[in-house]
Amino acid sequence: MKTRKQKQQDLERLAEQFRSATAGILVGFNKVTVEKDQALRRSLREAGAEYHVVKNTLARLAAAGTPFEQTVDHLRGTTAVALSKSDPVALSKAVSKFLKENPEIFSFKVGIVEGRVVALKDLEAIASLPSREQLISQLMFLLNSQAQRLATVLSAVPRNLAIVIKQIGEKKGEAAAT
Repeated sequence: MKTRKQKQQDLERLAEQFRSATAGILVGFNKVTVEKDQALRRSLREAGAEYHVVKNTLARLAAAGTPFEQTVDHLRGTTAVALSKSDPVALSKAVSKFLKENPEIFSFKVGIVEGRVVALKDLEAIASLPSREQLISQLMFLLNSQAQRLATVLSAVPRNLAIVIKQIGEKKGEAAAT
């Protein structure tokens, strides 16, 4: 049995996680096996997210004064919270994929992305977006392609000049030989 001090520390820790998270998803679960739970935790860890099974009363108290305060109506039954501090797309992809693979075990309750409540269809739309790294690489490709085109155009002028001079020299050499 936890002491009052331990419970207070748990409350403060969860409240701090709610404040620092940019995205969070509440899921319900039923008849979950250890294997499925570990698989979900592993996929969320790979996505850079944290996963906790929480008591609803503790979550209601911790959500006070945070963006998660909007979700307290959904804190019924067994509840787990997946939180991400950096990439909401990776979190959405991991949770969405797992919910599709295990609909009989896990159910979506509600999500928060950057302070806004999202429904399941919104979560799936976010999950279909490219990840942050993919977006950065696409942006860098676009920026780099313009620079490459400029370099190609600028290097074409001296190259073409050298080709013309070579051709003139070859014609003069042919004319002198005849």
